[in-house]
Amino acid sequence: MREEEIEKIRGVVRDCVSKHLYSSAIFFADKVAALTNDPADIYMQAQALFLGRHYRRAFHLLNASKIVLRDLRFRYLAAKCLEELKEWDQCLLMLGDAKVDEDGFVYDAKDGNVIDFDKDGEDREINISSAICFLRGKAYGALQNRSQARQWYKAAIKADPLCYEALECLIESHMLTSEEESSLLASLQFSPEDEWLSSFYSCLIKKYLLVPHVQYDKESTIDAKFKKLENETSGSVSGSSMITLANNTDLLACKAEYYHQCCEYQKCFELTSALLEKDPFHLKCTLVHLAAAMELGNSNELYLMACNLVKDYPSKALSWFAVGCYYYCIKKYAEARRYFSKATSIDGSFSPAWIGFGNSFAAQEEGDQAMSAYRTAARLFPGCHLPTLYIGMEYMRTHSYKLADQFFMQAKAICPSDPLVYNELGVVAYHMKEYGKAVRWFEKTLSHIPSALTETWEPTVVNLAHAYRKLRKDREAIAYYEKALTLSTKSLSTYSGLAYTYHLQGNFSAAISYYHKALWLKPDDQFCTEMLNVALVDECQNGVDAKALFLCSVVSTVCGFGL
Repeated sequence: MREEEIEKIRGVVRDCVSKHLYSSAIFFADKVAALTNDPADIYMQAQALFLGRHYRRAFHLLNASKIVLRDLRFRYLAAKCLEELKEWDQCLLMLGDAKVDEDGFVYDAKDGNVIDFDKDGEDREINISSAICFLRGKAYGALQNRSQARQWYKAAIKADPLCYEALECLIESHMLTSEEESSLLASLQFSPEDEWLSSFYSCLIKKYLLVPHVQYDKESTIDAKFKKLENETSGSVSGSSMITLANNTDLLACKAEYYHQCCEYQKCFELTSALLEKDPFHLKCTLVHLAAAMELGNSNELYLMACNLVKDYPSKALSWFAVGCYYYCIKKYAEARRYFSKATSIDGSFSPAWIGFGNSFAAQEEGDQAMSAYRTAARLFPGCHLPTLYIGMEYMRTHSYKLADQFFMQAKAICPSDPLVYNELGVVAYHMKEYGKAVRWFEKTLSHIPSALTETWEPTVVNLAHAYRKLRKDREAIAYYEKALTLSTKSLSTYSGLAYTYHLQGNFSAAISYYHKALWLKPDDQFCTEMLNVALVDECQNGVDAKALFLCSVVSTVCGFGL
């Protein structure tokens, strides 16, 4: 057969692959390889077999060829076959015995020299060495060696920043802390035309690290990055119309996640709802949508999402996690646990299910089981601070304040810019009667909130006011109580704290007014009822030493009481 006829058959193979006619591709590729015995044609045949899911036959064909250990393409495809066969140890053997360090630098196992991964293919092709590093990471991950998996994923993204899958695994499996993620991105070498990709990657990592640490500057770095990407142009159409990423679904999902981390749940829910109308099967957006619906208590939306996901993706952990979220939202915690557990059994690296599993125990004050779930999550996801934070909350619930403080500090070390961590540190300091320390933590909480204060942060403002009152800094306490009232007018704690502070100052009229407002919210509140009676008596007896009379009359009532 002449060369031009063979080339035509090669074209048929390529066309069959593009049309997903894999049996036809295998048939014609086999004939070409038999005619030429050329390594390129053998590789084409192996690829056709791989795409047709004939993994064992493809591996045998590649392994039988003499070039398999000399050509990285052959070795990589053979290892991919072993990956599909779940033969992870053999997969690692096929990929070779290179070593990697904690910084993602790869060393030759024989001479110990650092391997420099230069581009070895056509322009815009992903480095084959990067793909090999990524596959090593997947193999180690499947073998539960998460430390090695993390190092190989870092090596893959360093070898070629276009290898997005490696970064995705590092982020979604929470293998790195906030600072480690930022440091890794800073070490990547992007080409000038890929600066947009650098900005996009920086939006994918943990958003808290990008929040400024000064209260007067409320526009975060992440907001600036979103604006830059939305205005980024990738060319022009008809000389004038510019192409941007403003409506890109991945970017919008990333922005929704940012809103969720900022506790702007309604804003997040509205964005994810609009995005899911455009792309109903965007699973990353779906996860954020579920989380926002949970925070808003939208059980109807959770029910609909869970039904659709179980119908469309019955084998995905996300689907059963959604079912668990629905039952958790309607306070059926035993059923929620069952589905969270099912999600973890499908995908042990799905961190939200582990957190939900622990929370479903904590909701019923089953502390030991909750702790077990949180500890498992902390071990599996060292870059996620939430399991450690929840462990601290469980210790605080049982009044083990010193242990709680230790775990909150660990959470702070993992994610030093989450305002919720500082809030919990303030609460535990308050309970330990370290009021000055509590004030510092609560003020730091407010300084780490990336946007204007919303009702979500009203408890933090009230806590800060309580701490100032305990320090007898009544002016500051009143200022923060009044600030809390601008965020929410439905808090009994705010009104009673403000009334009590005015009472301590001897301003009985103001105290009586706020005790009445507190009792309007909760008519049977014992403290406000008793203190209102005392304030009324003091108002009647208001004379030269009214404040002294007040302190004497209430000493038995307020002894040991703390708001």
